[in-house]
Amino acid sequence: MRELDVLLMRYLEQDFQLASASERAAFVQLLDLPDPDLFGYLVGRTLPVEATERDVIARIRRHQS
Repeated sequence: MRELDVLLMRYLEQDFQLASASERAAFVQLLDLPDPDLFGYLVGRTLPVEATERDVIARIRRHQS
């Protein structure tokens, strides 16, 4: 999905380098998810169980504008 690519790239360009090691690992885990699952997280339909993944999703969502 093109929309996912845009959001993920914004996070990579603006936040990834400053993220902690655990946040970086959580981001990589999120990339392994099927697009529909990741999309559900990013639009707020569902939330990851793991707290660090929820934090990364929240940071990515801030770039939606």
